[in-house]
Amino acid sequence: MRYILENDILKIEIDSFGAEIKSVCSKADGREYMWNGDKKFWGRTSPVLFPFVGSLKDKQFRYQNKVYPMGQHGFARDMEHRMVSQTDGAIWFELTSNNETLAKYPFPFVLRIGYQLEQNTITVLWKVENPADTPLHFSIGAHPAFLCPIHGEPDKAGYQLYFDGLDEVRYHGNDVASGMVLDEDLALPLVNHRSKITPAFFDRCTIMIEGNQTKEVGLEDPSGNRIVTLYFDTPLFALWSPEGKNAPFLCIEPWYGRADSGDFNGSIEERAYNNCLQPGEVFERSYRMAFGGC
Repeated sequence: MRYILENDILKIEIDSFGAEIKSVCSKADGREYMWNGDKKFWGRTSPVLFPFVGSLKDKQFRYQNKVYPMGQHGFARDMEHRMVSQTDGAIWFELTSNNETLAKYPFPFVLRIGYQLEQNTITVLWKVENPADTPLHFSIGAHPAFLCPIHGEPDKAGYQLYFDGLDEVRYHGNDVASGMVLDEDLALPLVNHRSKITPAFFDRCTIMIEGNQTKEVGLEDPSGNRIVTLYFDTPLFALWSPEGKNAPFLCIEPWYGRADSGDFNGSIEERAYNNCLQPGEVFERSYRMAFGGC
C-alpha cells in the first residue's frame, strides 16, 4: 500500500512493501526528484538494506558453524512492512522476525523505519531492536536513487557531486561480477569540493568511501544548482549508477556495513562494520535528505 506525507513544499509517497520511498515531488512545479524504478535500468527507488549491506562471500554467511545462503543487501527490501503510526509529518513502519526470516537469518529482530517531513527535508530514521537473549548481528544501509539528469539532458555529463570539507576523496570499488570489495586505494580529486560527473564516471564499479570522510554530499546540476543534499554520520557511503548503462539516475548511499572482501573467510561476527546488539539493546540512527534549489 502507498502512503503519503505532504506539506506546502513536498509530497512523498512511501510503499509499505520494503517501507520504500517511491516518490518525492515538488509542490511548486511538480518536479520529481526520485528515480521511477524502470526495470530497464534498475527496478527499485530507495530500498532499505537489512540485515546485510552489499554482497557476501560465496553468497552466504556463517554463524555457529552453520552456513546460511543470503542474497545481496538482505531481505527487508523484499518484504511487506506494517504501518504502525502516521501523523501529518511522520510515518513509521515495522518488520519483525518470523519463521521465514529465522530460517535464513537466525536472529530475532524488530526493525522500525520512520520518515519525518519538515519543510524541504526528509529525515529517515532506523531503529533495530534485539528482543532475544542472544546477540544480534546485522548491517543496515540506504540506497536512494535520484533522477540525474533532471532537466531532460541526454546524460549526466556536467552534473557534479559536492563533498563537504574535502579536497580529495579516497575510495575503492567492488568487483562487478562478484560484488566483493577490491583491494585498492584510489583518489578522486576535487575542485572547490566538487567532482564533475563524466559519461564513464560510474562505468567501472560502485564507488565506496570509507573512513567517515565527510558528513554531507550534494548533487548539483550543470549550472551549480543544488538538487539534493544528504546529511549523515555513517562510517562509509557509496555512490552508484548501473555500470555501463548511462542510467538516468544516481544513488548516494549512507551505510552501516558493506560487502565482504574476496579473501574473507570469517563468521558473521567478524564481518567488516558488523553491528552487534546485546539482548534488549536498540540501535537508533538517521540521515537527512534536503531537496530543492534547482
